[in-house]
Amino acid sequence: MTDPTTEPADQTAEIRLVLADDQPLIRAGLRTLIADQPGLTVVGEAGDGAEAVRLAAGLRPDLVVMDIRMPGMDGIAATRRIVAAGTAKVLVLTTFDDDEYVHAALRAGASGFLVKDMALEDILGAVRVVAAGDALLAPAVTRRLIAEFVSRSAPAPPLDGITGREREVLALVGRGLSNHEIAAELTISVATAKAHVARLLTKLGARDRVQLVIIAYDTGLATPR
Repeated sequence: MTDPTTEPADQTAEIRLVLADDQPLIRAGLRTLIADQPGLTVVGEAGDGAEAVRLAAGLRPDLVVMDIRMPGMDGIAATRRIVAAGTAKVLVLTTFDDDEYVHAALRAGASGFLVKDMALEDILGAVRVVAAGDALLAPAVTRRLIAEFVSRSAPAPPLDGITGREREVLALVGRGLSNHEIAAELTISVATAKAHVARLLTKLGARDRVQLVIIAYDTGLATPR
């Protein structure tokens, strides 16, 4: 996958999905493609945001793949409710990569934002990454959204409690490097890189890797290119 923020999950573990999209053909296409993938199972489909919220609460899937523009309750409002309830993670998959949609989705708690014209293998890889508890943004929107999102976000937490090495790791996370790339950059093991990222999430109170990227930019450890 191009410019991933982390590595995909173990493909042998079952990942239960709910597909939320108001176009039946889109849902049917995704369901057919996912059916051929080991470890991925579609357990429900929703045609609008309200139904997605109900299915997430009732089925407790690992991940909801969420469109944005849907009748009634849209995908942003549905994402906010699902994340607040803690019933599932949300990966936004939409035709529209407008910055306002990206900002709104991240504020609502989405752990990923993809556009439908991405390659299938990239979308499936992102499903595994987000279901594993990490976060991923479409390369086309990552750089431009960060600078804009940071300017509108709340102040970043102070970095006094993190070590010098953790600062280095945070800066590399902000640049979009994966754990393997961080390990190579700093000449450490991948396991050590993962441990540093995990400690940063805890120390900075970040929900996922996307928030670490935002903190890196907001504190000046990373800057828009």
